[in-house]
Amino acid sequence: MTQGLVIGGGPAGLMAADALAAAGMSVTIAEAKTTVARKFLMAGKSGLNLTKDEPFDTFLAAYEEAAPHLRPMLESFGPKQVQAWAEGLGQDMFTGSSGRVFPRAMKASPLLRAWLARLNGLGVSIETGWRWTGESGGFVFQTPMGRQTLRPDVCVLACGGASWSRLGSDGAWADWLDVHKAPFQPANMGFEVAWSDHMARHFGTPIKNVALCADDQRVRGEFVVSETGLEGGGIYAVSRKMREGHRLTLDLLPDLTDEDIRQRLGRPRGKASLSNFLRKALKLDPAKLALLMEFARPLPNDLAPLLKALPITHEGPRPMDQAISTAGGIRLEALDDGLMLRNRPGLFAAGEMLDWEASTGGYLLTACLATGRWAGQHAARFAA
Repeated sequence: MTQGLVIGGGPAGLMAADALAAAGMSVTIAEAKTTVARKFLMAGKSGLNLTKDEPFDTFLAAYEEAAPHLRPMLESFGPKQVQAWAEGLGQDMFTGSSGRVFPRAMKASPLLRAWLARLNGLGVSIETGWRWTGESGGFVFQTPMGRQTLRPDVCVLACGGASWSRLGSDGAWADWLDVHKAPFQPANMGFEVAWSDHMARHFGTPIKNVALCADDQRVRGEFVVSETGLEGGGIYAVSRKMREGHRLTLDLLPDLTDEDIRQRLGRPRGKASLSNFLRKALKLDPAKLALLMEFARPLPNDLAPLLKALPITHEGPRPMDQAISTAGGIRLEALDDGLMLRNRPGLFAAGEMLDWEASTGGYLLTACLATGRWAGQHAARFAA
C-alpha cells in the first residue's frame, strides 16, 4: 500500500489526509502540538464561521490576486460543498443575515470530533508531538521517542502560516524549505493606537453601524476599541489596505448624507453641551463621540465632513503573532496546478503555507479546506 504523509494537523492537513485515505492510501498525520486543530478550535470560540453563502464570483473576488490560482479548488470545494461536507459529518448548519455560515452548535468541537472519527475509520494514523525539523534522507521529526525519519511515497505540507505560534503556526518551516517564498506579513490583525486617557472608559466597547474606508475599499461593519487600539471584523476587512499604507477613515453615520447631518445640526442647541447636542441630534453613542473628540479636536464649525470621514491615526499593525492569519508563504507560481512544488516531485503544500490572504468571514477556512482537499487528491493521483 502506498504511504502518504501529511505534516500539520490543522483543517488543511486533516482535509488532505481525508482525501489521501479516501483514495486507498495508508496515511500518517504528523502534528507538532499535543493535539490537532488548535487554531480551528480557537476559531470555533466565536462561532466557527466555516464559509459564506454568496454568489461564487463575489466569493472568489475576496482572494484578490490569488483568485485565478484558487478558482479551480474553490469551484471543486467552495461554499456549497463545505456546507454539504459539514452536514455529512452530522452538523446542522445555518446562514446568518450577513451570509456567513455556521454550525448550529456555534462551536468547532462537535465537527472536529466527527471528522476525527471519520479519519480513524479510514485508518489514518495521527502522531502528535512530532515536530518537523527538515529533511535528511527523508522527513525528519523531533518526537517524544527521539528523532524519527519517515520516507513516504508522497507528502502534503500543511504547516500553517506565522501567527498564533502557541497554537502551532510559527512559520519555522520557511527557514529550511527550499522553495520560492514571499515574506510573511500580518493579515486580519488589529492596529495599535496611543489613546489619550479619556478613552480608557470605552475599552472593550463595540463600535457598530459604521463604514470603514481605506483607499477604494468601503466596508460596513463593526469593530472594538481595545486597550491597545482597534480590532474586530470591520478592521480586519480593511487591514490589508491599512498595512499597505492607506489611511483609515470612519463614516460614523453611514445612513445619513452630509446635508442630513447639517440639517440636524442646524437646529437650536439651547443650553445643551456640545456632546449632549451631538448625541441627541445625531444619535451618536458615547463611544463614537469619544472617537470624534480623540481624532478631530479642535472641532471645526462644519462637522459633517468629519462625521462622514473621520481620519484615524494609528501606530501600525499589532505584532504578526497576534494576527488571525498571515500573508506570504510559498508563492503560488512555485506550485503546479495540483499544488505540487515544481522543484520537488511528490511534495505538495496547502492551507496558510501558501501566499494568499482573505478577510475573515468564512473565506479563510474555506480556502484552507479546499486547498487541503485539492493537494490530497493530486498527491494520491501522483502516487498511484
